[in-house]
Amino acid sequence: MIYAMIILFIAGYIFIAMEHTIKVNKASVALLIGTLLWVIYVYLAPNTVLSVSPDTFNHYINSHSELQHHAFEVQVRHFVIDHQILESIGDISEMLFFLLAAMTIVELIDVHGGFTYITEKITTRKKRQLLWLISFITFFMSAVLDNLTTTIVMIMLTRRIISEPRERWLFGSIIVIAANSGGAWSPIGDVTTIMLWVKGNITTAIMPQLFLPSLVSMVAPVFVAQFLLKGSIEKEEVTQTEESENSELLLYMQKKDRLGILIFGVSILVLSPVFKGVTHLPPFIGLLLGVSLLWIYTEILYNRKNQLNENLKLRVSKVLNRIDFSTLMFFLGILLAVDALQSAGILQQSAAYMAQHLPNVYAQAYSIGLLSAIVDNVPLVAAAIGMYPVLDPGTVSAMANPVFMQNFVEDGLFWHFLAYCAGVGGSILIVGSAAGVVFMGLEKVSFGWYLKRISLIAFIGYTLGAGTYILQQAIF
Repeated sequence: MIYAMIILFIAGYIFIAMEHTIKVNKASVALLIGTLLWVIYVYLAPNTVLSVSPDTFNHYINSHSELQHHAFEVQVRHFVIDHQILESIGDISEMLFFLLAAMTIVELIDVHGGFTYITEKITTRKKRQLLWLISFITFFMSAVLDNLTTTIVMIMLTRRIISEPRERWLFGSIIVIAANSGGAWSPIGDVTTIMLWVKGNITTAIMPQLFLPSLVSMVAPVFVAQFLLKGSIEKEEVTQTEESENSELLLYMQKKDRLGILIFGVSILVLSPVFKGVTHLPPFIGLLLGVSLLWIYTEILYNRKNQLNENLKLRVSKVLNRIDFSTLMFFLGILLAVDALQSAGILQQSAAYMAQHLPNVYAQAYSIGLLSAIVDNVPLVAAAIGMYPVLDPGTVSAMANPVFMQNFVEDGLFWHFLAYCAGVGGSILIVGSAAGVVFMGLEKVSFGWYLKRISLIAFIGYTLGAGTYILQQAIF
C-alpha cells in the first residue's frame, strides 16, 4: 500500500501540472488525492504506526483507557481518526484561515481602487526606465501582498502603458520574476513563506537574511532584459483599460475613503508578524482580528453614504463572494495529501534518502528550488516541512550529527534557504509559480516563448541569488 500511495501522489502531481491541457481544475485533483491517500492510509496504518509514530501512538493509547482492551487494529483506527486526522485538520486550518483573511483584505483594497494610488505615480515613458521602475515596485509590493495579486495589478498597469503585445510579454515576464523574488524575503510575501512562518520554521528574522539574495535574483534578469528594449513609448501608444465594473461606485467614494481602506488593509498585513511576536498567538488570529476591524470600518463608511445605491456598495459580505475558493480547496487537498504521506512515514524515508545522497543542505534546498520550476512549490514546501521537523536547539547537541541538524532549528539555515529557493525557483518556467500561470492566462503567453526568452535569465538570477546567500553565510 505504500507504493499505491506514492503512485497516487505522483499521478495527482502530473494531472495538476497538466491542468490547462486536460481542462480539469487542479483543486478537484488535489482534493481527490488528499482524501484517497487518507483512505489508503487508514488500512495501511496497522503495518506502519509502530515504526513511524511509536511514542505518539503509545501515549494516545495510555491516555484513552477505554481502548486498551480492544484489538490492535481498532486502536490504530481510533488513533488515525481521532488523533492524526484531527491534528492534520488543525494545522491545515491555520493556513487556510490565514489565506482567507489575507485574500479578503487584498480583494477589499482592490475593488475600492486602492492600488490605483500606486499605478498613478508611474509617469516615465522611457522603456528601460519603466522596466526598472515596474520591477522595483513589484518587488516591494510583493513582500506585503501575495504574488498573485501583485502580478495582476502590475500587468493591468502595463496594459495602460504599453500597447505592443510582445513588449508587454517581456514586461510581464519580469513582473513574474520580481513578484516571486519579492515574496521570498518576507514571511507574508509568498504562500510558501506563509506556510513556513505559520508552521514555526521561520520568523521575521528571514527578512535581513534573504533581502539581498532576493534582490540579486531580480536585478540580474532585469539588467539583461533591459537590452531587449529601446526608445520610449509614444504618448499616442498609451492605452486605457476598460472601465472598471466598480467605476460608478468609485465616483461616490471620496479619495480619502479609498486611501483609508488602502492604509488600513496594508497595515493589517504588515503588522501581522508583530501581532504574532507580541501575543504568541497563531498569525491567522491577528489577520482575522484585522478583517473584523476593517469590516466594521467599511460598514460605518457605507452607512454614511445614503445617496449611494445599496447595490453598488461593496460591503465585505459581497467581497467574500469574489474570493477564489478553488485556491483554498487546492491548498486543502495538497496539505491533506502531504499529511497522509507524513503519517505513513513516506516523507521521513525521503528525508533520509536526501540526507544520504545530498548531505549538504544548500544542495537539498537548491534542488527543491529547481524542482519548483516544474512542480507546484506549495506541495514541495509542504513535503519539506513534513520531512524535517523543527528541532529544539537544546536537543540538537545530543544528536548524532549536531552540526548538520543545527540547520533545522527555527530560523535554521535550511529553512531560510528553502524559502528563497522555493519562491524564486518557480520563475524559471512560466508554469512554476502562481504568478507565472496568471500571467500566462492574462496575456496568452505560450510556454515555449517564455522558455526560449526568459527561462535562462531567470535561472541566472536564481543561481546568483543563491550564491549571494551562501556567500553571506560564509562571510557573516
